[in-house]
Amino acid sequence: MALMPVADALAAVLASAEPLPEEMVALDAAHHRVLAHDVAALRTQPPQAMSAMDGYAVRSIDAARAAAWLKVIGEVAAGRPFERAVGAGEAVRIFTGGVIPDGADAVIIQEDTVIEGGGITITEAAIPGRHIRRAGVDFHRGDVLLAAGHRLTDRDLSLAAGMNHPHLAVRRRPRVAILATGDELVMPGETPGPGQIVYSNGYALRALARDEGAETIDLGIATDTIEATTDGIRRARDLGADILVTTGGASVGDHDLVKRSLEAEGVAMAFWQIAMRPGKPMMHGRLGAMRVIGLPGNPVSSYVCGFLFLAPLIRKLSGRSTVHHLSQTALLGRHLAANDRRQDYLRARLEVRGDGALIATPVNHQDSSLLGNLAAARALVIRAPFAPAAAAGAPCDILRLPD
Repeated sequence: MALMPVADALAAVLASAEPLPEEMVALDAAHHRVLAHDVAALRTQPPQAMSAMDGYAVRSIDAARAAAWLKVIGEVAAGRPFERAVGAGEAVRIFTGGVIPDGADAVIIQEDTVIEGGGITITEAAIPGRHIRRAGVDFHRGDVLLAAGHRLTDRDLSLAAGMNHPHLAVRRRPRVAILATGDELVMPGETPGPGQIVYSNGYALRALARDEGAETIDLGIATDTIEATTDGIRRARDLGADILVTTGGASVGDHDLVKRSLEAEGVAMAFWQIAMRPGKPMMHGRLGAMRVIGLPGNPVSSYVCGFLFLAPLIRKLSGRSTVHHLSQTALLGRHLAANDRRQDYLRARLEVRGDGALIATPVNHQDSSLLGNLAAARALVIRAPFAPAAAAGAPCDILRLPD
């Protein structure tokens, strides 16, 4: 069977995936949710000209020279505007956030004044507009400041609040169910028997899915029987999973039962061998509205495939404006031999050299079972099929792994 290019495999996974329905959430619950619609300001900020400093609101024409004396006629605090206009030779004590009184066009900071006989003597001339935040300097009513498809940061929540939005329309979180398969697996904390290993894949995949904004469902470990695997698939469907991720059983051996179980449940499974390393065996299909991704069982292959395929699928279902991982350029930290027909994703450490250059050094052992090297990696170095040998210091494309 011909190996499918990575780009074609990703396109197949993302094909026909549409953003999930929207829901309204309170602002406090909107962190890292994805906006379903553009968000426009419901007010102008600030609504009036306001002081940026503690000092005195004045007419700049009256304070155009040092040593001028002005009569103080009142006080303005934030939330307590002054009721009358500032006239010739007058000043109003003002605090940060106070509304600039009518007639005033400058603020003299308190450090540039001396209090004398019911007024102030200025020690530095006023400049028109100085220390004044003009109305709408931040935004105006109707300005679109947050776009549909944007994943909300902590700073965005502050902005939305300032725009006077107590609730926001966001996309429903995708539900990702993860089912492990294999008689050889035992849970962490248990004592493996002969030929058994400790199950680890699901912990990384669930964390990856949650970081991308999904809800996760742990379906546990299915033994190597059609019945147990089918039961896990049915539970994912009954629990309303948008994505079912299986780990293990994705190859073509006698004990690789996931494909047969999915087909028995009515899935028209597109099964391919991807031209990538690690992670050649992988499956994808649909069971009604539920998308299925069958990942390899080796922990590094499982994670790399999850990072490359599951994360973009979650983003697309979430309505994110940016779906694909963005690569960047680094310099190789060591020599690499010529590549074969598969696209390589080499686990690599990152460091910033003294001159600011980003150095990506692939770890020496790239075996797909080595969790220690996976945990130590901070990036994947991408090596195209049939890439020629590359010397240390040569440019390379990398994908940063989540921190």
